[in-house]
Amino acid sequence: MTALPEPAVLVLEDGTRHVGRAYGALGTTLGEVVFATGMSGYQETLTDPSYAGQIVLQTAPHIGNTGMNDEDTESRRIWVAGYIVRDPSRVVSNWRANASLDEVLVQDAIVGISGIDTRSVTRHIRAAGSMRGGIFSGDAAKTDADEQLRIVREAPQMAGRNLSAEVSVETAEVTPAVGDKVGNLAVLDLGVKQATIDNLAARGFEVHVLPQDVTIGGIRAIDPVAVFYSNGPGDPAASGDHVELLRAVLDDGLPFFGICFGNQLLGRALGLGTYKLPFGHRGINQPVLDKSTGKVEITAHNHGFAVDAPLEGAFDSPHGYGKVEVSHVGLNDNVVEGLRALDIPAFSVQYHPEAAAGPHDANYLFDRFRDLVIASKKDAQ
Repeated sequence: MTALPEPAVLVLEDGTRHVGRAYGALGTTLGEVVFATGMSGYQETLTDPSYAGQIVLQTAPHIGNTGMNDEDTESRRIWVAGYIVRDPSRVVSNWRANASLDEVLVQDAIVGISGIDTRSVTRHIRAAGSMRGGIFSGDAAKTDADEQLRIVREAPQMAGRNLSAEVSVETAEVTPAVGDKVGNLAVLDLGVKQATIDNLAARGFEVHVLPQDVTIGGIRAIDPVAVFYSNGPGDPAASGDHVELLRAVLDDGLPFFGICFGNQLLGRALGLGTYKLPFGHRGINQPVLDKSTGKVEITAHNHGFAVDAPLEGAFDSPHGYGKVEVSHVGLNDNVVEGLRALDIPAFSVQYHPEAAAGPHDANYLFDRFRDLVIASKKDAQ
């Protein structure tokens, strides 16, 4: 007879408790509890560095049926602080799988919980906002409830946290260009995904993934034709060094493209503010309006902060970079989803155009970036 899973409990900082079963490694984990709405792509979600410091709840009820494989991983490890699912699959049913999700969670020491009403938790977060939480499983589940709550409330808030050093590479990594080479591209690794690197290389860029603490001298040393800021975790207001580095990039006249965290940092470099969203956008079905074409794109998101900017009309960059406009708007809540500088070669979007996992509506943005770089090279001749 198979032994029953160990007990587990999810504790939120407002005192809410959900009792379930252990899933993955046993022990205690703390983080910001957020929900992701994707019906598929849990492997890409788990290995997305943007989820560092967060306990991720899957709104899809049945997770794990396709197992884990060596091809869909987006980085070198699982990054979520913890994992919440309702009904984990007992059987792996995919020809590419070489391990079960549960096995990999244990291997990477990810503490999770299953068997709770994830719909109830999601509705609670939507009403009250994302908050700190903790998963206590095995012996830790037997800890006094008041003590568990105290531990949760002493965990760090996501606001004000800089997590870039935890997820970035320590030394530069280079991926050769595919086909005709456009030039060297400096990618600041704030939590970059492998699919992003692959898409950039496929556009003819020799992709130099650089550590998050690289200097402007280090960027200039590779003789880049452009600079790219990746997605990543943390509060953009706590990344002042990355903002100053980006201002040096813009001052050099290098074309720039940023996604997700990179969008927020471009906003701050231009002189705009950022703020924390109540519960963020996390999923692969977010509708976004491209204001230049009038098209609505279904996009993949993972962010808890946003840029504060006027949605209509061009405005002056407070830091002197000319005219700027909001290029994309989220249709669920009118959040800024993209910026375009009109007087310098720089733009960004708040979502993940590499679509891993997710829709392919926004993949054209990599082509737009390539075209911008080629045009800038011709203007410089």
